[in-house]
Amino acid sequence: MRRSSSQLLHDYKPTAAKSPKKAKAVQWFVVGLGIPLLGLALLSTVDDSDQDAAAPITAPGMSAAPGEPFPVDDIVVSDVPLVLAPEPDYQTLRLEIKSGDTMDQLFRKHQLDLGNLSSIASLEEAKAQLRRIRPGDVFEITHDEGQLISMYSVLDLTRALQVERADAGFVATIVERPIEKRKRMAFGVIETSLYESGAEAGLSDKLIMNLAGIFAWDVDFVLDIRNGDNYYLQWEEIWQDGEFVTDGEIIAAEFNNNGRTNRAVRFVDETGRSDYFTPDGHSVRKAFLRSPVDFRVSSSFNPNRRHPVLKTVRPHRGVDYAAPHGTPIKASGDGKVIFRGKKSGYGNVVILQHGGNITTLYAHMSRFASKARNGSRVRQGQTIGYVGATGLVTGAHLHYEYRLNGVHRNPRTVELPQADPIADKYRQEFMAESAPILEELDNFKRTQLASISFASP
Repeated sequence: MRRSSSQLLHDYKPTAAKSPKKAKAVQWFVVGLGIPLLGLALLSTVDDSDQDAAAPITAPGMSAAPGEPFPVDDIVVSDVPLVLAPEPDYQTLRLEIKSGDTMDQLFRKHQLDLGNLSSIASLEEAKAQLRRIRPGDVFEITHDEGQLISMYSVLDLTRALQVERADAGFVATIVERPIEKRKRMAFGVIETSLYESGAEAGLSDKLIMNLAGIFAWDVDFVLDIRNGDNYYLQWEEIWQDGEFVTDGEIIAAEFNNNGRTNRAVRFVDETGRSDYFTPDGHSVRKAFLRSPVDFRVSSSFNPNRRHPVLKTVRPHRGVDYAAPHGTPIKASGDGKVIFRGKKSGYGNVVILQHGGNITTLYAHMSRFASKARNGSRVRQGQTIGYVGATGLVTGAHLHYEYRLNGVHRNPRTVELPQADPIADKYRQEFMAESAPILEELDNFKRTQLASISFASP
């Protein structure tokens, strides 16, 4: 009869040889399975960190809706101060040139480096400005204990000199100063003088003098002015950086004197030379000025005048203009200086030879202009001397004579030769440019006349 095996005997006496083999197999199973599991754990950690980085930012005690980022505006970020490098502590200096000043003296006075001045003066763009400084010139300087960092000086209305320190020395450049031109209009009626009327109309001294200069060949603004004379003008104002700088040129003008209408329009040719012409292209200039100075006549042309010093009847073959000592005397026309010196009772005299066998004489000068030398050529309006009281006189004035073929003529009444009209090559261009300008002046004139009529009782 077959017996079943005893479970107790089987468990109590296991086979000794099989137990070690089983334990060793379990170790290899754990090791073999553990390495892959460790790798999976590491990968899981990386994935979790990536998910955390992509997850919405939250703060303790705050939550965001599922699938939505936490509001960034609600996050408090601590401020971190930004430390900037300090700005260099440079000194600034404004040098205004006065009579007798030199750049060398000014640099020494303000303890600026003379070597810097020498370096700058050798630059092509700067040498002319530094060698020809004039009273009123201004240099704005930035320096570091005497070492120049920069220098700036205005050359004229539209240009300035800029000097900057660079690694290899100094660099000088001419910088542009843009300007803006604005048109203005004015109207005036004369009751006493052009000057008083112009001032009342808001015109500057410069504009008043320029207006008189335009029509000086046709109107004697000392003797020909009448009560009720009127004028209209259009001119340019110069603005820079939003600020008014100065009055520019008169564009067009009309002057009504004693029933006569005089009109002028400015034209600039291709060479940059400007002049004024009538609407039909004739020059408003004459070959000669009526008056070499802008002051009153004190003694007219008179062949039977009694001499104020000699007390005898001696012809006065010119016109005397009373003017303050030192007043500039202008050449009445283009010409050549054929005499400069003393001439008996005339005192200091300049005589000019003009075309058409015309000569003009200017007497009693206090001194001569440096450019008006014997043999030199002068332009109309150029200063040739200054009013004085040399010779046989009782006070400072200019004695002016006009001779045609050696015969004295009255400078105030002689018919003056015309200047050349506008050149043929510019005529069409002038007509095209002047038409809209004159139309603007006419429209302005109509509005002024209408306002006067409306204001009249």
